Amino acid sequence: MERCVYERCVALLRRELVPAMGCTEPIAVAYAAALARETLGTLPDAATISVSGNILKNAKSVVVPNTGGLRGIAAAAAAGIAEGRAERLLEVLADADEGASARISDYLRRAEFCVEQSGAGCVFDIGVRVRRGEHTAYVRIAGHHTNVVRIEKDGACMLEKQVTGEEDDWAEQPDATLSVQQIVEFADEADLADVAPLLERQIACNGAIAEEGLKNDYGARVGKILLASFGDGVHNRAKAAAAAGSDARMNGCELPVVIVSGSGNQGMTASLPVMVYARHWNAPHEKLLRALIVSNLITVHLKAGIGRLSAYCGAVSAGCGAGAGVCYLAGGDYGQVAHTVANALAIESGVICDGAKASCAAKVASAVEAGLLGMEMSRRGSEFRGGDGIVEKGVENTIRNVGDLARNGMRETDEEILRLMLKNM
Repeated sequence: MERCVYERCVALLRRELVPAMGCTEPIAVAYAAALARETLGTLPDAATISVSGNILKNAKSVVVPNTGGLRGIAAAAAAGIAEGRAERLLEVLADADEGASARISDYLRRAEFCVEQSGAGCVFDIGVRVRRGEHTAYVRIAGHHTNVVRIEKDGACMLEKQVTGEEDDWAEQPDATLSVQQIVEFADEADLADVAPLLERQIACNGAIAEEGLKNDYGARVGKILLASFGDGVHNRAKAAAAAGSDARMNGCELPVVIVSGSGNQGMTASLPVMVYARHWNAPHEKLLRALIVSNLITVHLKAGIGRLSAYCGAVSAGCGAGAGVCYLAGGDYGQVAHTVANALAIESGVICDGAKASCAAKVASAVEAGLLGMEMSRRGSEFRGGDGIVEKGVENTIRNVGDLARNGMRETDEEILRLMLKNM
């Protein structure tokens, strides 16, 4: 394959497969708040947090780790200010000790917190302004979780980057030109030394949190209920593992996850089913790594046309990626992988995102089901064809249609979801 495409794939995996502890939207708030406190140079006595509607949606109901069960934007900001280490990025709260939750709760009571919705027009937008006496500091993140675009201290600008528009920056990233065929070629040809450390970390971290979710009672216990209700077959275990990881992560588990497309749920959905099938089939470890390349990169490719945050549930993209990864693991070629993706998109597209919360685990299970059904159809020579709904001849055309649906067609849906979610806040 062309060297530039090879390097693009490696760069994408390095950019996307990063560790995070806790749901990434409240953790991004905590990161901004920790950086604002660091800029101020002292513990603030007041903070104003301005966030876009999609950030508010995804931080409203999940537990912020190391806070003793606190939820929401103010709790995330308080945790970042009181205990965060900005240099750890999306693991900003990972170093909090046993007494951290009490200190965070105490600080949240003592300090003044104001949460407001941003009017900047950017889908992914976080601004944290902190104050102590006459001194202030301000940090803004826009576009994606660690993209700091402005830092101020006492009104003086210390850093400023251009914000690319009302959407995030994905449309300008090179993955927008990637294709399913290029992804499969890269998985076939990759020198695993270039990407193995990233994939091994994903296996270790995501496997550990799935085990934790299956051992203990987190949230609605979707993963445990799947196993108790539908048996120990590999198909069900694949769904249960991904759901259990989401159960734990959405409900305060303090284990890290390797994310994909800025999302821990997507990172677990893309990886855990592939890992379960590889173990069941006794697949060589090298084959597992190459299958994870397929699942991760297809997830990123699908999300590139949608954007990081929208009314379209991101687990659907990751479920397609998982189905494609399992198809590749079973010896599927480009044609079978492409049909798997198109089949899964035909089955599941349209699931809404109404924020990060316990029910995400059930949506994860549903997305994995669609991916695996799409894979089994493809392996048996069955497919949905161009003209079936939004499915169009050629997998890239179908992917583009789904991107248009999610990014453009669901704008009003996103606004209505936000209205329904926030009317009682």
